[in-house]
Amino acid sequence: MLDLTIVIVSHNTRADLEACLRSIEEHAPHLAYETIVVDNASRDGSLASVREHWPAVRTIALDRNAGFAAANNVAFRQSQSEFVLLLNSDTLLLEGSIDRLVDAIRRLPGAAIVGPRLIGSDGSPELSFGRMMSPLAELRQKLLVRAGGRRVEELTSRGADVEWVSGACLLVRRNEAEAAGLLDERYFMYCEDVDFCAAVRTNGGRVYFVPESRVVHLRGRSAAVSRAATTAAYRRSHLAFYKKHHPHWEPLLRLYLALQGKLPRQNADNT
Repeated sequence: MLDLTIVIVSHNTRADLEACLRSIEEHAPHLAYETIVVDNASRDGSLASVREHWPAVRTIALDRNAGFAAANNVAFRQSQSEFVLLLNSDTLLLEGSIDRLVDAIRRLPGAAIVGPRLIGSDGSPELSFGRMMSPLAELRQKLLVRAGGRRVEELTSRGADVEWVSGACLLVRRNEAEAAGLLDERYFMYCEDVDFCAAVRTNGGRVYFVPESRVVHLRGRSAAVSRAATTAAYRRSHLAFYKKHHPHWEPLLRLYLALQGKLPRQNADNT
């Protein structure tokens, strides 16, 4: 049985995907692993490139853009490793990135999910963890991000038992993921990581931020492929999250978006 499955979901991000796969080659973990690329009906030759240059990588071609949560779930169901690493195509592993995450999930009390310190290409840290989403928690997160600089550097320099970590790079125990019902597929893109961490925590699993593991996140590159569609997908996921977790707040959020002219269509074409 493999120790680890690395799952990368891709949709028209060929250059980033190739760079991500090269980083896995260059900084491979010291344990038995496989890499699966789930392609969400890309039209940029991503799949052909992976099959030509990385024949050892398993590819799963979907016939439509099923979204981040659903595509990851396909890989979960077609793999059997003890651990699963969800990895965005716009990330780059550094030396020891995965080994340190695996060490942490095995060592930390009750750990079910761990996430690394995400940094930009310039080395600046990303605030990639936080409290369960709510109006107050979202305001706090935005203020911390805007403060930036020294405050974010301080927060991301020490490990912590947190409520969620970013799905850009998230290591989970398979048994904990399956007990939580995998990722909720009502989220096409965004919010699924917070929801997933909440489901795992509900079953008693703990979530940790692990700064000794560092991963470069070229944030926003995937979103840049289709900015308008990405923004609409975020707003639909945001509404879905509040409807599920804060139903008394969801009508107010919907009203606010409507008044701003930002209420997304419910059945948008995500292809």
